[in-house]
This record gives sequence, structure tokens and C-alpha cells, in this order.
Amino acid sequence: MDSQSFDRAAEMLMQARLDRRRLSALPDNCRPGDEAGAYDIQDRYVRLMLDHYGGDIVGYKAGCTNVTAQQQLGLSSPFAGPLLSHLVMTSPAVISAESGFMRMIEAEIGFRLGQDLPGLATPYTAATVRPALGTVFGAIEVVDSRYEDWTTAGAPQLIADNVCTGFWLYGTESSDIAALDLANHPVQVRRNGLAAEQGSSANVLDNPLNVVAWLANHLISRGTILKAGDLLTTGTMIAVNNAEQGDRIEADFGTLGVVSVSFT
Repeated sequence: MDSQSFDRAAEMLMQARLDRRRLSALPDNCRPGDEAGAYDIQDRYVRLMLDHYGGDIVGYKAGCTNVTAQQQLGLSSPFAGPLLSHLVMTSPAVISAESGFMRMIEAEIGFRLGQDLPGLATPYTAATVRPALGTVFGAIEVVDSRYEDWTTAGAPQLIADNVCTGFWLYGTESSDIAALDLANHPVQVRRNGLAAEQGSSANVLDNPLNVVAWLANHLISRGTILKAGDLLTTGTMIAVNNAEQGDRIEADFGTLGVVSVSFT
């Protein structure tokens, strides 16, 4: 595929977002066949969103950080995309149920970087990224997709769609990272006050710090770096499907507090 094909795919994704319609798939002549092409389309799609909505890239999200999910999509690693300021909110948040299609709720552990993570001679690990973390917090991603069936779209198309970008909201930030057992931090998700699902940070590459290291290495491979102030979210600890109009979803992260979103 050439740059014109990448541009065409990005424009189709953007138009689908603006028109609030779904695609069965990108056409054969501009559908990415591998991750490299998918990220090229993602770059263009993100630029189109920033041009239209304004704002900035304020951080990055990792998806498919569960090995089972990777196997389902034929991946050997997670995938990633930028967090865009016009889609980032603080908890408690209120979102229109008409703003997306899926409204899949993912409870996640997030971080704000306290210092840059520049390229090094050796790849980052959980141990080497930890000193760069400034704060930790609970978060909710409201996943959405431009495809009629994201489960069969395949990883390259999902990456091109900025890894199913919807809204993302986060809770109170804590600088006491050392007090947390990040390898096994629990979350309880409630729907309208009733227990819905429970999960653990162990579900994201065994430890969210492993995800931060992967993100740092991934971005370096693409010619950029994680920077101080960036918001990072590390993938789903547990998901609740198909939130509806009138629902209030709360993710209770214990010592990290409760993050909530209501759909009107």
C-alpha cells in the first residue's frame, strides 16, 4: 500500500466517526495487511481527529494486554494508540449514550509519567520504568469501534481505528505508588449499584508496569518517546459489555478510589 491508500483509509474512518455509522471493513485497496501499515493509517487518522476536534495527544493507551485476547486476534504483543484530549475526562463523567456504538467498559490502571523515557541501548523493563512514574490512578475506558463487528475485523484494522478509541476517564491521582501491589491490585465494577464484574491488575501482562515498559519500547521503535506529563493506561483488568442509556458504571479500585461514568 502507498501513502494515498493510507490517507484514504484514514479518511474513511474519520468520515464514519463524523457520520456515526459503521463499516463492515475497510476496502481491499486500503485495508492494512500488517501492523506497520495499520500504524501508518492510525497516524493519519489521529491527525484528522486533531484537525477536526482540536486538542492534543496527552498520552497513550495500550490494548490487548491480555495473552488470551492477543491469541484471539493473532497478535504476539499488545497494541497501542494515542490518548486525545477531546476524548479524555476526569471522574465522575457523564457521556451521551448516542456518542458511540459499543459502550464497552474497561477498568484499567493508569499512570502519569514524572520524567521522560528516552531511547536506551537496552529495552525498558518493569524495573527500569518504575522510577519514571509520577502518579497512579484508576481509570475507565469506554471502548468504541468504527466496524460493525470488531471481533472479526482483525488486529490491523483495529490498530488503524486507533485501537477502538472511545472515551477515557480517570480518577484521583496518587503519588504513593510504592504502597500498591501493582501485580495484583483488585477492582470491583458495579452497574447501577449492583456488582457486575471483578478483576485484577494481574490480567494485564501480569503487572501494569510490564505494559508501561512495552509502551516505552514500542514508541521508541516508532521514532517517539514517552514524556513527562504523559497519561498512560495499561489495558483492561476486567470489562463490562454494553452499558445502556441511564446506566451508571462504577469501578472501585479500593485504595485508589472509585471511578464512575453515567450514560444519558
